[in-house]
Amino acid sequence: MKMELSALPTPCYVVDEDLLTQNLALLRRVQEEAGCRILLAQKGFSLFALYPLIGRYLAGAAASSLFEARLAREEMGKEVHTFAPAFSEKEFPGILQYSDHIVFNSFSQWKRWRGAVAASGRPVSCGIRVNPEYSEIETDLYNPCSAHSRLGATLAQFEPEALDGIEGLHFHTMCEQNSDTLERTLAVVEEKFSRFFPRMKWINFGGGHHITRPDYDVARLVGCIRRFREKYGLEVYLEPGEAVALNTGFLCTQVLDVQYNGMPIAILDTSAACHMPDVLEMPYRPEIVGAGKPGERAWTCRLGGPSCLAGDVIGDYSFDAPLRPGDRLLLCDMAHYTMVKNNTFNGIPLPAIVVYNAREGARVVREFGYEDFKMRLS
Repeated sequence: MKMELSALPTPCYVVDEDLLTQNLALLRRVQEEAGCRILLAQKGFSLFALYPLIGRYLAGAAASSLFEARLAREEMGKEVHTFAPAFSEKEFPGILQYSDHIVFNSFSQWKRWRGAVAASGRPVSCGIRVNPEYSEIETDLYNPCSAHSRLGATLAQFEPEALDGIEGLHFHTMCEQNSDTLERTLAVVEEKFSRFFPRMKWINFGGGHHITRPDYDVARLVGCIRRFREKYGLEVYLEPGEAVALNTGFLCTQVLDVQYNGMPIAILDTSAACHMPDVLEMPYRPEIVGAGKPGERAWTCRLGGPSCLAGDVIGDYSFDAPLRPGDRLLLCDMAHYTMVKNNTFNGIPLPAIVVYNAREGARVVREFGYEDFKMRLS
């Protein structure tokens, strides 16, 4: 991405449309070679200005709420698959209106809503989420199969007598993992649930597949899906969110001040707590263009945000020269789980959203102001 940073409003998210297209082309190749269907998981990336582009490559979108289902229907207009741990009386009519697939988290949810599905007259395909009680995720916050998980029916909770009307099974057990993890997971899923496959039309392998990561074993993924389809005759869906937007976005920020308290501290106009909360929740240290790890370059400093939260710290970095107020920095891999999770804590404005491509350059597709902050309150 070649652009003049000084021309950008700060802070702003910048999504490189050309890099996104590269990811989408790889995902389309997986669909073609494996014979599966891939959905955008909107919980990771919901920049609907690019839904027409994404829809040219993928089968549709996965939703986790009424609003996501409506967004996918209105802005992409392709398949909409909806799952939530539970559906409310208020929202389920809308879920029915916008969804092509609905996945229920439990048999109690299915039995509560199956009458409404039948009465709707819409050709909605219904599924049950299963919990194979197997996962290689080490952090419980992101592990759908941890002890006492609320997500999915275990084999002990499975009700074969209630399967009339159920056409698919769904599992989601992965997070930023390679296809060897899927291979081992599938072995457990088959061992526990394959007896029910003859009654199904489709299966959804969920998300967490890091397909567009440089070291991802795409051939193994394709092999896993093809073997599964040939063995069981089921339509296979995947719904990655992060893999769609991985390494396609940046966050441009400006240095507001440089202080010293045992080490240099640069205050930026972007906040870890407000604009990239996974930096604190995961936690992780985002890469910055032209910066290194502490001590790698001539000058090391801590980067912090403008909020009053003491822990609003992005991390420690080194630079070739000291930072000064007005300097611009470009944080990497800031498309997924940023815009969808940001907030206006402390009244800090949301970053603008910019889309870039080599043909047209950078264009601002959305800016936010006081009203966006105020309208969340009353």
